[in-house]
Amino acid sequence: MIRVGLFGLLGSGNLGNDGSLESVLRFLRAEHPEARLTAFCGGPDIVSSRYGIDATALNWYAGEYRTASGVRAVALKGLGKLVDVWRTAAWVRRQDIVIVPGMGVLEATLPLRPWGFPYSLLLLTLAGRLFGTKVALVSVGANVIEHRATRTIVKSAGRLAAYRSYRDAGSRESMREMGVDTSRDEVYPDLVFALPAPPPGHSTGVVGVGVMAFRGGNDERERAEQIYRSYVDGMKGFVHRLVEQGRPVRLFSGDQVDSPVVDEILAECGPLVSASSASSLDAIMREMAAVDSVVATRYHNVLCALKAGKPTISVGYAAKNEELMAGMGLGEYCLPARSVDVDELIERFIALERRSDGISTTLAECNAAAGQRIKHQFAALTAVFEKSR
Repeated sequence: MIRVGLFGLLGSGNLGNDGSLESVLRFLRAEHPEARLTAFCGGPDIVSSRYGIDATALNWYAGEYRTASGVRAVALKGLGKLVDVWRTAAWVRRQDIVIVPGMGVLEATLPLRPWGFPYSLLLLTLAGRLFGTKVALVSVGANVIEHRATRTIVKSAGRLAAYRSYRDAGSRESMREMGVDTSRDEVYPDLVFALPAPPPGHSTGVVGVGVMAFRGGNDERERAEQIYRSYVDGMKGFVHRLVEQGRPVRLFSGDQVDSPVVDEILAECGPLVSASSASSLDAIMREMAAVDSVVATRYHNVLCALKAGKPTISVGYAAKNEELMAGMGLGEYCLPARSVDVDELIERFIALERRSDGISTTLAECNAAAGQRIKHQFAALTAVFEKSR
């Protein structure tokens, strides 16, 4: 029996992360039913109840990802960093292999503190080397990180992993630029492409709009609220324009933190606007199958729309959105989340819908190709398993 650990911010409210976990669990249960599975994750109660595996909290201090206010909170955070060294080592020692399933674990495209998740990832890979447990970073995302401390920690964690693969070529190139030897690392599609596609829906006239609480990246903290307000107003303006044309709109999100954006648009845009309550990527894809086209921001909202075969515009915040769209033949339908121009978005949306039949055909072909590549990713992961026995 092989002991397999699953590691990451799983069960923490981000549906993209949980979708990556679900994809790997499907693979493990189909190809390695003898494996004993456990998780070291952000939301252990949710992971245990939803996926039926034993799970342990990633951090000793429950307030790790909240801003510390007061001496007590700062002290507990500091103590937690020390306690987590022992906790992580003890958990890793009990595994034969640890899988980090997808996610942007090597990137800092959104605000990220070096002593948050990057520190946890470094502890994981250090413990893996110490105890001979193979750590596999599977179809993960990365970008070139400018912040020195974060860059050093992420680069070190990446170097210490026994296996690395990336969800796009840009991620592999980013790690190479940061000084990691990527000559043996492969590029495969995002793990979510391994999830089953929903059955195609009929035309309803509904437009899917995926929104997020976007506040810029690590280097834009001082402008965070300005960026947020500009983005929300732009997306709200786009929804208003659709409603004025009599188009029903279905709102999607990908993380619990996006709820205020959804609520604001619902409150101000009228009865033609409704919101999804989907609690998994599978559910989001099934709902997206019932809309005609999608305009979305979060990476995995965009991916779900493409996987569902829907003509899609990415109002993106990172190169990963653009690379995903280009790989699916829709590179010309990318706009920046930092400066949403409603007129330009409407113009691009009209052009998208005019080409919807041809786009759907292209997406079907690209999805089939991605599915084949994912099979190669899982075959490579099985090879890692064999070396871990």
